[in-house]
Amino acid sequence: MIDLQRDGDVFVLRLDAGENRFSPDFLSAVDGALDTVAKEDGPCALVTVGTGKFFSNGLDLDWLGANGDRFEEYLGRVHGLFARLLELPAPTVAAVNGHAFAGGGMLALAHDFAVMRTDRGYFCLPEVDLGMTFTPGMTSLIKARLPVGTAHEAMVTGRRYTAEQAMAAGVVQRTAAEDEVLPAAVESAASLAGKDGKVVGKIRRDLYRATLAALHGPALG
Repeated sequence: MIDLQRDGDVFVLRLDAGENRFSPDFLSAVDGALDTVAKEDGPCALVTVGTGKFFSNGLDLDWLGANGDRFEEYLGRVHGLFARLLELPAPTVAAVNGHAFAGGGMLALAHDFAVMRTDRGYFCLPEVDLGMTFTPGMTSLIKARLPVGTAHEAMVTGRRYTAEQAMAAGVVQRTAAEDEVLPAAVESAASLAGKDGKVVGKIRRDLYRATLAALHGPALG
């Protein structure tokens, strides 16, 4: 489902569960991997990458359909994942190897930086086309991590951004061909691994104080 390996000072977290939707088991596995990263005392950084044509498609709608009575509890766990990345005491880079939709797009945004594949895949927040709204925590995360105009367009229109469009809109910071996405992300992460992780985490906690409060608060506001 997931695999955590180390490449020098960089931990590479590979998501390998098909569309990488956030099932409870998936969330638990990722949280365990982040525990490992958080315990590292020396220089380190994290890269998160998907497999095939998916980075992540976000919420596990099939699981939710069968467990509707646990909706708020589930959203709380998803919020917890985003908050965990914002609070992680290490620099983070998302290697967006394919589609990053809905919660998967937000997962990418919860990283410090993102590298996106040029030849396949979209960044998209399609909630408006699914008849869904955003939770207060999700709205705060998107607003905090995207330029105002981009956040408005992405949320209100559900636009699908190619890598080039995502970079121009401030969604990602770098683009690369398929076989270069992960190496580029590792390179970027390695250049940041020497930063004091505790200081990085504290800066983020202060920078995103309001967003973290929303993510740690009631999931449905």
